[in-house]
Amino acid sequence: MTVTTTLRAALDGISGILVTPFDAQDQIDGPRLKSIVDHAIDAGVHALVANGNTGEFYGLSLAEAKDMAQIAAAHIDGRVPLIAGVGRSIGDACDLAKNAKEVGASALMIHQPPDPFSAPRGFIDYVKRVGAASGGLPLILYLRNEAIGLAAIEELCRLPQVIGVKWASPTPMVLAEAIRRTADLDIAWVGGLAETWAPPFYAVGARGFTSGLINVFPARSVAIHNALEASDYATARTLINDMLPFEELRAEENNGTNVTVVKTALQMIGHDCGATRPPSAWPLTAKAKTHLNDLLVGWELVP
Repeated sequence: MTVTTTLRAALDGISGILVTPFDAQDQIDGPRLKSIVDHAIDAGVHALVANGNTGEFYGLSLAEAKDMAQIAAAHIDGRVPLIAGVGRSIGDACDLAKNAKEVGASALMIHQPPDPFSAPRGFIDYVKRVGAASGGLPLILYLRNEAIGLAAIEELCRLPQVIGVKWASPTPMVLAEAIRRTADLDIAWVGGLAETWAPPFYAVGARGFTSGLINVFPARSVAIHNALEASDYATARTLINDMLPFEELRAEENNGTNVTVVKTALQMIGHDCGATRPPSAWPLTAKAKTHLNDLLVGWELVP
């Protein structure tokens, strides 16, 4: 298989979004990530992502985001594709794209610009410039909403470097239309709302999903993926319903506990990756922490 073929196949699987580990002084502590990477790969996770939202991308400096791509690449060591998240200003995004190429990333995940004045054609130009800066790396679009419109999404998908779209909007019927419009392309449509939204996205033609759970319980994510690939939706629903409380805890405080829950769970199971950074909520409330501990006990991850 070529590198591109391997990457394309991996995108139909699980794209695991890695946390960014911090020490007690709030500095990146790369060695803490190694056991998480090894555990995920050993469980069968298909690709790993540095500088995603579970990695607190918007809480990192440009230098820290570069460091995280390099740290992840070293720990992965070519065993699965590394997808490097890039974004923010066009200058930062291009700088991160160049760095990703240098450290050996397999592809870029381009965060949708949060700029309040982001125009559809401006976003297209943004992706083109980031792609050019990357030295030809394959591009995966991270769409948190479809406000740029289906025409712009189709135009983006027809850019030669674009091989995938992470669809992180709870709009499966809009996704279905985007897939229909690009049916002549081999685009990887990836469910970007974790395991809980994977079944409806599968139903309209997407494959694979992103996951923050892989940091804590990668075997559960892999079991869900296997069930979906076998069209065993009953088993998939059972497995998803069992982990739904984990995602519900992550959605508390206006989604501000999204990473907090993951990092607290990591502490509980003996893989401490430090605290989250503001404006993320830290620490968990006592009630949420008790609920999380009970869930981990039920999964037999803690005594």
